[in-house]
Amino acid sequence: MLVNATEMLKKAAAGHYAVGQFNINNLEWTKAILLTAQEQKSPVILGVSAGAAKYMTGFSTVAAMVKAMDKSLGITVPVALHLDHGSYEAAKECIDAGFTSIMFDGSHLDFDENIAKTKELTETAHKLGMSIEAEVGSIGGEEDGVVGAGEVADPGECKKIAGLGVDFLAAGIGNIHGVYPEGWKGLDFDTLKKIHEATGGIPLVLHGGTGIPEDMIKKAISLGVSKINVNTECQLVFAAATRKYIEEGKDKQGKGFDPRKLLAPGVEAIKESVREKMELFGSAGKA
Repeated sequence: MLVNATEMLKKAAAGHYAVGQFNINNLEWTKAILLTAQEQKSPVILGVSAGAAKYMTGFSTVAAMVKAMDKSLGITVPVALHLDHGSYEAAKECIDAGFTSIMFDGSHLDFDENIAKTKELTETAHKLGMSIEAEVGSIGGEEDGVVGAGEVADPGECKKIAGLGVDFLAAGIGNIHGVYPEGWKGLDFDTLKKIHEATGGIPLVLHGGTGIPEDMIKKAISLGVSKINVNTECQLVFAAATRKYIEEGKDKQGKGFDPRKLLAPGVEAIKESVREKMELFGSAGKA
């Protein structure tokens, strides 16, 4: 059931759990995540980066695939189709393509420009019944060519962005895209607490959810995080399961080279990973 993400995240904030955003990269990813959400009776957010959308031939193709798959699989849990780390132009494209939610990442811009563009996109999204996520500070690491130094967000700036009426807010608190390096200092919970207090309880977003210890995840949720993004972990387990299948020579047995058989172990690995995350985040059974 395709919806925007506003209500699911308000419920998550009130219930002290988080909804997972799992990025999709192709048909297999999408099907695996939708089926697991239905099985777990969990709301879910399908994240789409600009690079993934380009790989799948565009945002319109992605929207059409998700809408058709949601219907054909008989999905009844709330599903939001969400742009991840979108530029101003990508946000406009997703609005036209029929996404139900967008993220405008203006964190790398001058703050006044971030404010202006976030305000415009928020007004447009809300007129169309879409939800919108904004960002202050930056997420460390690299995603789709966007490199962040991992600056910790300023609570005062977060308050100003939240005041524009955005539905949820990503704020850098030392989190990193990709695999966390050795010696990582961990999440800045003092800053997270200040942001939560400054923004009046708006649902907060934790990007870079792969590899964060469980105790940190739970503490972040207790301090206002209601949406947690996961992408790298699904990629890693998919690659490992596919590699194992090939190294064991199963692609040479019978018609094991058939892509439906070749990709099946990776799909099952994604399902297991998503299932574990939904249980950790507390969203299982909340649909």
